[in-house]
Amino acid sequence: MAYRKVGIEKVLIVGGSSGMGLALARRCLRTGAEVIIVGRNEEKLKRAREQLDNLAALHAIAADIAHEDQVADLFKRIGPLDHIVSTAADIEGAYELLPSLRLAAAQKVVESKFYGPLLLAKHGAPMLSAGGSLTFTSGIAAYRPSARGSVVAAVNAALEGLVRALAVELAPIRVNAVSPGWVDTPIWAYVASDRKSDTLSAMAERLPVGRVGQPDDIADAVGFLMGNTFTTGTILHVEGGHRLI
Repeated sequence: MAYRKVGIEKVLIVGGSSGMGLALARRCLRTGAEVIIVGRNEEKLKRAREQLDNLAALHAIAADIAHEDQVADLFKRIGPLDHIVSTAADIEGAYELLPSLRLAAAQKVVESKFYGPLLLAKHGAPMLSAGGSLTFTSGIAAYRPSARGSVVAAVNAALEGLVRALAVELAPIRVNAVSPGWVDTPIWAYVASDRKSDTLSAMAERLPVGRVGQPDDIADAVGFLMGNTFTTGTILHVEGGHRLI
């Protein structure tokens, strides 16, 4: 059964249980939207609900966007909506030099950051209202790859190509991506492990803005892409000047 619309807009956020997605969910709820957060982990979704306000306008659904049957079922449950956002990224085990890289870890990145958005567009676009949008999450690795980040760099670049193609195919639905730089989110547990604090501090000293990003920085950027009806096929860089150094 479709959810009853209680807000000004209805927004689906895949990856909404933590980090940038959670920050976006909070932002959307505060502007009066109805929000559906999606993630694979029931416990993380439960914790996210405990952190967010306006529970009457918040729904949480466990689903894995790497599986087409789950994506199709997701939209049957949700019904019509206005915006689809995905911040999901499964990069555990992917930041390795080639001799240590496991193909299974690389496949998870492709599934979460490329096939997932592709399936969200396939099944979600028909559900979007006039003026609706899809917003995906690329990243600085496509422009400043590291020696251990070949897979993430390649998938981010591929996603940006998909965004441009979908903006043409799905028009007038708008399709964009936000490309974050280094943002202080839980994903750094996989990238830097116990060196997270030192790694982020070192980057903050290098960046022109003098700090790394926060989840709210990216939420603000996604909010712009959702709301600006003259922006499509665009990659919005929110990286503190990282491409300049």
